[in-house]
Amino acid sequence: MACAPLRSNVNLSRIVRAAGCCGVTRVIAAGRAKIDPKVARDASDFVKLEVRRSLPPTLKQLKAEGYHLAGLEQTTNSQNMHEYAFQRQSVLVIGNERQGLTEDILDLLDSVVEIPVYGMPYSYNVATAVCMALYEYCRQFPDG
Repeated sequence: MACAPLRSNVNLSRIVRAAGCCGVTRVIAAGRAKIDPKVARDASDFVKLEVRRSLPPTLKQLKAEGYHLAGLEQTTNSQNMHEYAFQRQSVLVIGNERQGLTEDILDLLDSVVEIPVYGMPYSYNVATAVCMALYEYCRQFPDG
């Protein structure tokens, strides 16, 4: 998983906790990322947090290593998560709480996935959306 700079380290800590529950062992975060162990709980011991200045160079490297880059974002071309088939070797790319994924990051992605919203507001909290996407990935690959 790779996260753009997030405004809230509580959101990042919730994301790390969910990642740990889903067997993710590595989270790459851009910016001034810090985990609050009280929020992340035991996951902070098992999920490696790699902090980078920016995501594009890291995403290019991951793509060169054969990872499929799947962004979690609402765009005109995004695919409904209910119909999306994750590739096993995927990196889930997460945007900022307010700005989402920037154009330079969107241009690097292999696919963009959207979680349907049925009411107001028009989007989920970033940590909540990540939990839903991770759950869907695990549903598709129940054996890990």
